Amino acid sequence: MDYLDVKFLHVASATAFFGAGLASALAKVWADRSGNIGAIDAANRAVVRADWIFTIPSAILLPATGAWMVTRGSHAFADEWVRWGIGLYAVAGLCWLPAAWLQLRMRRVSREAVATGGPLPDAYRRLAMGWAILGIPAFAAALLTLYVMVARRLPWLPS
Repeated sequence: MDYLDVKFLHVASATAFFGAGLASALAKVWADRSGNIGAIDAANRAVVRADWIFTIPSAILLPATGAWMVTRGSHAFADEWVRWGIGLYAVAGLCWLPAAWLQLRMRRVSREAVATGGPLPDAYRRLAMGWAILGIPAFAAALLTLYVMVARRLPWLPS
């Protein structure tokens, strides 16, 4: 493959990774705030589906294409911006993994509430709070990773 082809895959994967996370967060928060159990369940199912379609494939492609570009380009793993990009990406991933597990549990709880016609249990709110708390550093790390990869510098250091 040509360097620009791999770079395109990398940028497309970053867009999918960041975009799916942002869209999922907005849809889920809005649904949860509505209090409509059917909407909450639909949002939970959509978030899990988006993870399978967008987040997981892009999470695999990002490090693969990034490593390919570093080894074949004019950059090195020792470059500070590359190290920070990898570290921030790892933070996003380490937050996303337990959040994805919580999302699966929330989907099951909301599905049961819809099936029984009952309310969401208090446990759902605790799961949603944990999901949101993990989402904040994951989103911040993903946003900073995008900045570092585009600017090839750290935003808190002078250029």
